[in-house]
Amino acid sequence: MTAVTLVLFAPATPAVAAGSGELQSGLDRITAAGMPGVMAETRVHGGRQSAASGVADVDSGRGMSPTFSHRAGSITKTFTATVILQLVGEGRIDLDAPVSRYLPQYDTAGITVRMLLNHTSGISDYDHLIFTVPDDLLRHRTTTFTADQLARIGLDAPRTSPPGGPHLYANTNYILAGLVIEKVTGRPAAFEMYRRIIVPLGLWRTYFAGASSHIAGPHSHAYIPWLDGTMLDFSVYNMSFVGTAGDVVSTTRDLNVFFKALLTGRLLRPAQLAEMKTVVPWNPNNPGAGGYGLGLYSVRLPCGVMIWGHDGLVFGHSAISMHTESADRQITIGSNMTHYADPTQPEPIGLATGELLFRTLCQDSLRAAGPPFAWKSPIHTGKAQSAVGYFADARAAGRG
Repeated sequence: MTAVTLVLFAPATPAVAAGSGELQSGLDRITAAGMPGVMAETRVHGGRQSAASGVADVDSGRGMSPTFSHRAGSITKTFTATVILQLVGEGRIDLDAPVSRYLPQYDTAGITVRMLLNHTSGISDYDHLIFTVPDDLLRHRTTTFTADQLARIGLDAPRTSPPGGPHLYANTNYILAGLVIEKVTGRPAAFEMYRRIIVPLGLWRTYFAGASSHIAGPHSHAYIPWLDGTMLDFSVYNMSFVGTAGDVVSTTRDLNVFFKALLTGRLLRPAQLAEMKTVVPWNPNNPGAGGYGLGLYSVRLPCGVMIWGHDGLVFGHSAISMHTESADRQITIGSNMTHYADPTQPEPIGLATGELLFRTLCQDSLRAAGPPFAWKSPIHTGKAQSAVGYFADARAAGRG
């Protein structure tokens, strides 16, 4: 859900940063544009730099740090898809098998495992049914949802398209994918991700929060500008409602390590990595612009470079982790305010973020200047727009 107001902050407490120069100035432009606090790590041709700008706490002025733990949101989907594809490589899952082969208890007629991973199943999302009014965000602060509950809420709603139709992003798909992992392995999906990804790669700050409302270790607050003009903090929140679709907590360092390993073939066999990178185009009339694969998506930058990765958004925290195909250029960004503007409209934070992505990921000869490029999440825009409409209606009606 997305609020309709953008709260601007004056440049705040000096950044707590391990890096300087271009990365620092790029992050400073994001906070000057209105983000309370932001952090990032870049890796370019073997060189690593991290920095932060702004504040982690708008009341105390405590500064951001590039080492903070951060909710990664839908970047969790890349972890989930990676485990599914490892099981495909082991001959334990068939991508084109019906979901009912693994989960006969659910009505998934005509839907394959592949359709879950590339969001072409036509299954409805469940989140707009859980959070139907703004006060639901507050009411569910301590609610624990099970994967079965979430799957049934999404499956009981009207389908958005026939199976195998257009890409229509829905968290329900990845809740079901997590249940497929559990059925095939006989173990919790989170355990499989620890065993197969997190421990082998040494991602010691990456974990699944589950029903815990607290983020372990130093972290930023998580803000949403509320309808009454206040800034509400969602850093203490039970995120079980996102499960294997969005529950991972990580760091900018860990996410760069993960995507490097993924894109360079350390986690998947060549055939499965190729499946992961087979995309449904964002625009069927322009397939070269990128699209959504199996838990991984691509976007072509204005400089012509195709980047790969995922982004994520939960209440108050957002993350972007994007990389060139060979992972010789990487950037992961974490921000501590969400739902602040209509993402279909130009806004200064998106412009500043797009400039940082462009300068980090484009070729050296093109990094100095380029056309204005505003970052807009290709996976969240449609969902956020409907929420903008709802919040606008709520404000007009005097609710909220």
